[in-house]
Amino acid sequence: MKYSRVFVSITLASLLTTTSAFAATNLHLQRFFGACDAEYGKSTDVSAAEGECGIMTTLINKFSAEHPDIDVKVSTVEWPGYDQLTAQMASKTPPDLVTMHNSVIADYQSRELILPIDDLLASKQVDSSRFTPTALNGVVRNDKMYGLPIDTWTMLYHINTKLMKQAGLIDAAGKPILPKSADELLKQAREFKKATGKPYFIQILSNETAAYARLFYTYMFQQGAEIFKDPTHIQLNTPEAKNIVSLFKQIYDEGLTTKNMDYPATVSAFSNGEGGILLNGNWLLGTYDAESHKAKSALYNSYAAYPYPQLFGAKAATYVDGHSWVMPNKEHSKDELAAIAAFYKFMADNDYQWSRTGHLPSVKAVLDKPEFKALPQRLNLMEVTKIGTGLPSKVERQFAIQDIIGEELAAAITGAKDVDAALADAESRVNEMLANL
Repeated sequence: MKYSRVFVSITLASLLTTTSAFAATNLHLQRFFGACDAEYGKSTDVSAAEGECGIMTTLINKFSAEHPDIDVKVSTVEWPGYDQLTAQMASKTPPDLVTMHNSVIADYQSRELILPIDDLLASKQVDSSRFTPTALNGVVRNDKMYGLPIDTWTMLYHINTKLMKQAGLIDAAGKPILPKSADELLKQAREFKKATGKPYFIQILSNETAAYARLFYTYMFQQGAEIFKDPTHIQLNTPEAKNIVSLFKQIYDEGLTTKNMDYPATVSAFSNGEGGILLNGNWLLGTYDAESHKAKSALYNSYAAYPYPQLFGAKAATYVDGHSWVMPNKEHSKDELAAIAAFYKFMADNDYQWSRTGHLPSVKAVLDKPEFKALPQRLNLMEVTKIGTGLPSKVERQFAIQDIIGEELAAAITGAKDVDAALADAESRVNEMLANL
């Protein structure tokens, strides 16, 4: 399905000389990040908001309050909302702006379902040089920006430092001693379990496919492996892939990780001190920092977070994705385009506030702000905005690929399938899907 392309040809001069100044302009925003209108539905104090939903809701409220001549309508969808968006596009009733993962942009951009926004950003002096290379890489296709990046996210080691100290894995400066190789990881995990009686890792292994795939990408990147020969051909049955699967199968087989836990169970288990390191995303930073200040919590004064450590090869890399605001391909008036441009500028100008969610900022200047550096654990994560790596930008169906890889890796690691067979099956399943795009 393809729309005829609607070219955005609004010049800076025409936007600046518009005399109606957004009069009676409607702007329909569609987003995920949850619903919290009961608490934040009327709030405009962004500094007092907490969490993804609270901060996003309050940011939009603040934009609306500062632009009374723009009638902002917000639709909140179940995460991630792409089935609904595709249906809206098929019926030619998409919203004006939509939150989208950078890894999904190729699915829509390749079919001309979303539009480049460079001209709109230029109209508000929002230059691409404002954004970190990692954030920019997430939204640029064919040398054009197809979304306003609002963050970079990655997976982290969420660490119980009290248990690490019990295992002798804290250095003289009080920082966790993280492994620097696969062998060192196994050694530390065994020492940790012997000293504490608890698993080194807390992992999401039930009703989940993303966690193993994201870990797999990081350690393939670190080995310099070429995962994709081209955007429609993946190669997974390789020595580099087997290195990763064999390591985490051994961790599983030796009981050095939790088993049979879904996402909520792992979040709770880490809060309750049931293991040393939770493998999960940076969006949990605020939750666990708050726990670390509660005297009765198992994490009291005992929490730290770091990117996945270097275990294979010499290439510094970690898998990242990000969130962006994209503009579906539909007819817009001059005033509607100006309203969209104003919203883009507002979000770029308020990137620090969004970074309080735990996501890393997309705007370079935010990284230098004292208030950002003062946020919990952020100094440990700064390198991610430089070494963060996603799959090649032209690869489509990245969510579906993630599900396939995650399913096959879980089968191999838990012993339900031979490692070589699982990798071969993952490769053939992904290539068959990509061949039928």
